[in-house]
Amino acid sequence: MSDEIDDMYDTFSEMLDKWPPAETVKRLEQFGIDAEKIELIRERHEQKLARIRELEEPQTVVRGNRDTWYTGPRPGDRCWPALERSLQDRGWGDASVKTLDESSSRVVSLLDHPRESAFSTRGLALGYVQSGKTTNFTAVMAKAADRGYKLFIVLSGIHNGLRRQTQARLVSELVEPNPDRWSQLTNLDHDFVPPANAASFFGNSNRTRVLCVVKKNATVLRKLAQWLEGASSYLENCPALIIDDEADQATVATKSINPLIRRIMAGLPRSAYIGYTASPFANLLIDPSAEDLYPQDFIVNLPKPVGHFGTEVLFGRYALDGEDPSDIDDGHDMIRTVPWTDIEYVRPSTRAEVEGFTPEITETLRSAVLYFWLVVAARRVRGTGNPHNTMLIHTSVNTSVHNSFRAPLEELRAEVRDALDDPDLLEELRVLWEKETGRVPAEDFGETSVSFDALVTELPGVLGSCRVIMDNSSSQDRLDYENGPLVAIAVGGNTLSRGLTLEGLSVSYFVRAVSAYDTLLQMGRWFGFRNGYADFPRIWMTDELAEWFRHLATVETEMRRDIDVYLHNPSENPLTFAVRLRTHPSLQVTAAAKMKSAVKAASSYGGARVQTHCFRTDAPWLRQNLAAARGLVSQITSNNAVAKEDRSSEGNIIFRDVPHDVVLNFLGDYQFHAGSGEKSAKLARENNAKLITEYIQKRVRSAGALRRWNVALVGRPPKNSDDDLEFAPGVAVGRVVRAKLATGSQGFADIKTLMSRKDAGIDLDGDVSTMTEHQLRDARRVQLPTTGLLTLYPIDRYSEPVPAKKQRQPLDAEEHVIGVGLVFPEPDGPDSAVEPEYVSADLSGVQLEEFEEEEMLRLIEGEDA
Repeated sequence: MSDEIDDMYDTFSEMLDKWPPAETVKRLEQFGIDAEKIELIRERHEQKLARIRELEEPQTVVRGNRDTWYTGPRPGDRCWPALERSLQDRGWGDASVKTLDESSSRVVSLLDHPRESAFSTRGLALGYVQSGKTTNFTAVMAKAADRGYKLFIVLSGIHNGLRRQTQARLVSELVEPNPDRWSQLTNLDHDFVPPANAASFFGNSNRTRVLCVVKKNATVLRKLAQWLEGASSYLENCPALIIDDEADQATVATKSINPLIRRIMAGLPRSAYIGYTASPFANLLIDPSAEDLYPQDFIVNLPKPVGHFGTEVLFGRYALDGEDPSDIDDGHDMIRTVPWTDIEYVRPSTRAEVEGFTPEITETLRSAVLYFWLVVAARRVRGTGNPHNTMLIHTSVNTSVHNSFRAPLEELRAEVRDALDDPDLLEELRVLWEKETGRVPAEDFGETSVSFDALVTELPGVLGSCRVIMDNSSSQDRLDYENGPLVAIAVGGNTLSRGLTLEGLSVSYFVRAVSAYDTLLQMGRWFGFRNGYADFPRIWMTDELAEWFRHLATVETEMRRDIDVYLHNPSENPLTFAVRLRTHPSLQVTAAAKMKSAVKAASSYGGARVQTHCFRTDAPWLRQNLAAARGLVSQITSNNAVAKEDRSSEGNIIFRDVPHDVVLNFLGDYQFHAGSGEKSAKLARENNAKLITEYIQKRVRSAGALRRWNVALVGRPPKNSDDDLEFAPGVAVGRVVRAKLATGSQGFADIKTLMSRKDAGIDLDGDVSTMTEHQLRDARRVQLPTTGLLTLYPIDRYSEPVPAKKQRQPLDAEEHVIGVGLVFPEPDGPDSAVEPEYVSADLSGVQLEEFEEEEMLRLIEGEDA
């Protein structure tokens, strides 16, 4: 019986290529197959489906009970096995291939069966910048092709370079291994040009799959839409898969591209659309009820690959609610500061300054370029990893500015090449190399260190082979990794900022200020994999940009944590999917046109922990906060407002049962700082005294909660008066040390971490040092269910960092600093909500290129790019 069922199931699987599962079962019934045997076949099929459906990775949010039909690759498949062999030949390990196999199978299972009479599916796949999204959708295409999808349209960014790179990869990995299986509507050198005879591609006699890789350019997409409409009689039985690479760019809320994509889908009776992006901010703000490209059917959260360099790895991030800040890493010590005084020498500030602009090789740019040549030499000594070597210089969107860099960079190359026997130059190079390798030891990444003496003999060859390439929408000399190992300093703008992989990228000089999360994240071409040289990457940028990326890492982590909540709630689906995106004082979430469907997300502080981590360092500002803190303590101690005072051996002082109006008075006097963008600092939730005050008042009125507070002075045991900070007569604690991050704009300091988990339970009974975050919440719910906690930290103005903290430096404030933490109890019942007055960004203090949007519009609306 078992062998018979095995044979019958194999037949059933082959029949699935011709009919959907329900129709296939009917066919079996028509053939007179016994009902018991049909049920056994169905059970086996369901077991195989369950294996795909219940994979731990990737996690998915799926609309309704979508009929999953794909059970994975089968014997006889050709496209996926060929891709699998190609990846193995390129050095992919078994674990990486398995992860790709599983994640792509899950995506294919969410598509409609290609033999369904009609369908129009919309999905979204979330990845990470430079994390292998192209490989994932290539695998999805291979498996869909093996199962009967016929037409494959890949929307590949807005630049020719990315379109060509994507076409080359798909041809290499799909077409060349099975040339008899594929026809191409586009090639390496030409975007879509309408062929004369559609029947030759879609007629019943043509069994090949059809590949079309096009830019998101209005002229190109219009030609494609018109050609498909002319071939409508051939497309009724043509299942089509549309892959939208960089789906947040040009697709959402554009006047021509968005309607043209929907027009193409409308002309395909059987079509599935999957957007791939690492920055889904715009896609998740589309109105789900509108006739648009919102991912209404499924959202897939692709797993983060092992060894991937992401935002958090490089820049660190801030702690989220419920996290112990001391557990959050500062990121690798790979960011180098470009002072604001350098910017005018490498980037024009206004359009009027573009004409005739000539850049100068500043000290920081010189260091970056010299370090790049040293890295190339060291990589030649190692002889491992990617054979290419690239440096990115990105200062402006303007092509004439890019071109102006050629002469200074070529002059620097000639100068260094001709002076390699100069002792002064060699000493400069040695000092730079030893300083950098000392800050980021190779051993920390499992690499072998390379001495200066070992690499110096490689420098003549490096300088001789290095090219300076202007890669922009008007240049002819583009990055070309197809003709042997390349050593290149690439100067560019938008063509280098989206999707395009910069092979062997090790050094970036990036001072292009932009206005939106998604644009900024995508410009980080330094994210990705650095096999064989993980210790070498460096990024030169302004401290403000570094802080923006750190904030962005926090936003990204918080967004994905929200996504995880939906993924683990079976009652949720894409139409109820609404992640929160925290705002930033100087950045927009995405372009204004893409936020028309965004709403203000009301904030509640129930169960939250709020702490200050950014401070101005000038004396008048700090003295006002000192006065506010001393005024609070004096009010507590002078009028018997407090029922009990505790002093611990650790140096902390706790005042219990302080009336809420005393705390509110302090919040009115204390000056919060959110970082850069001073006008907008009030808008940051963590540092918004107005919102916090409003929340406390609402809780007092509506629930009688937060009427009483515990106020803690968190310090060290006093040793002598020089170490103390006195808050009131007889009330003093020893100052704490909080060194600042090495990347921080002039005039303010970011200490990143103020409170520890232990501090958040300082007013609780029991050994809080051993409690988990969850246990702390439970203890507060039992012991102090309606009492808030306010902590004050006297921070030493000097605050020297410990030697192990290489990414920290002395605080160097003009006066001692007062840090503030607040811990709110979780409400027993509905919480009160407060809403920010504004969600848009104030960009008045940010130096942005005023013509960046014009450049993108020209590319997507123009004749061609």
